[in-house]
Amino acid sequence: MTKVVEADKGFKVWWHLTRPHTLTASFVPVLLGTSIALAIDHETIHFGLFFAMLIASMLIQAATNMFNEYYDYKLGLDNENSVGIGGTIVRHGVAPKTIMMIALGFYGIAMLLGVYICAMTSWWLVAVGLVCMLIGYLYTGGPYPIAYSPFGELVSGAVMGMGIILIAFYIQTGEVTLDAVLISVPSMILVGAIMLSNNIRDIVGDTEGGRKTMAILVGRYNAVTILAAFFVVSYIWIVVLVFLGHLTPWALLVLLSAKKPIDSIKLFRAKEKPLEVMPAMKFTAQTNTIFGFLLAIGLLLSYFL
Repeated sequence: MTKVVEADKGFKVWWHLTRPHTLTASFVPVLLGTSIALAIDHETIHFGLFFAMLIASMLIQAATNMFNEYYDYKLGLDNENSVGIGGTIVRHGVAPKTIMMIALGFYGIAMLLGVYICAMTSWWLVAVGLVCMLIGYLYTGGPYPIAYSPFGELVSGAVMGMGIILIAFYIQTGEVTLDAVLISVPSMILVGAIMLSNNIRDIVGDTEGGRKTMAILVGRYNAVTILAAFFVVSYIWIVVLVFLGHLTPWALLVLLSAKKPIDSIKLFRAKEKPLEVMPAMKFTAQTNTIFGFLLAIGLLLSYFL
């Protein structure tokens, strides 16, 4: 039986439990969706809706991370030798029930914020929000966890990338336009890239644990190639949208973030051990964050200037 290390009840453990490096995957899409609304619709922003959406999205992301923590432990995928900031249960003695209760509590707060958003916009968003929350749970929970299948990147990208952007856009404008959908595509791809980089790192452990992720099915070399393709398509997509007139040239600010994905791919090609490729995962997450921020800045500059 796995030996549990002495419980650490400090704030750092609870902060790590939310997996803060992943929270940008929920923060950036809300900012981006709101920026698209301002740039395209040319109306003022309802900051109450913006902050409610922002907090709700981050709570759902944090809760999803905790479900992941809970079910990885239950399925025996986490142990004291696991790499990464997961494994709080086995490393610090945090009770699984406590983690589940906190996750459900986060969901509860997010639902209250959702009621406010729906009351201010449309009650049709209730169905959308419930689907997003269900997917967050089913990502690692339920009889057929999405994260253990080849569809983890697709689902996480569609929900946490494009989905959040379009909801943030809708609550500000009351509609979803083609331009909003087109501009959200790179975010969808880059959120999927975060999941793929995680699966590339964990390919050995996930194989032993019975997962069937895309990285496992295509093999490590091909998975890194797909990750590189994700990056390339994201940048080319923005360039094409600028060329076609869907975005102003200010959007090309995203090119300033190009070094991060290059560094990520180089490291994944050069190293294979989980600890050695941890920085590559960090570079991938930073690519999503910086890319999204720069695109949002470009949209805001096009509005104000």
